[in-house]
Amino acid sequence: MTVLLDDHLLRDWMTGPDQTLRAAVGGEPLATTNLWFARLCKSAARAESGALLGELSRVERDAVVAALVRLPRDIAVVPMRDVAWRMGVLVSTHTGLSTLGSEAVAAAEVLGARVLASSRDDSPGIRRCCDGLRIPYQTVTRRGGDPGTRD
Repeated sequence: MTVLLDDHLLRDWMTGPDQTLRAAVGGEPLATTNLWFARLCKSAARAESGALLGELSRVERDAVVAALVRLPRDIAVVPMRDVAWRMGVLVSTHTGLSTLGSEAVAAAEVLGARVLASSRDDSPGIRRCCDGLRIPYQTVTRRGGDPGTRD
């Protein structure tokens, strides 16, 4: 089953995932969304002040930027044209689901994926929607002192 990574976990994967993230992925194919990818790119463009990359060393930031400029082919991104309508339906039928969250849910549906999110950025809207649609949703502790793993 494909694993859909949020932007924080994608960043961590690109800088060399720790044992916890590797175990959570379990060797399965990886994907992310257009909006999570764009949000990570925006943070990287801000260099040292970006929320997603500000805490990284210069070497780690450079590794992420290089991977963002040319996203590795083994990380899938569902084209927006393939999920846009479903996103609109999801936002209109699920209270508290943002556009970013609706893309994650729609992409998980298209890919037959499970969603893996940072525990620091656990989204109740995405979680509720995934639960209702029986899409596996899991959080993992990312480096930097997250409070813990929840399933």
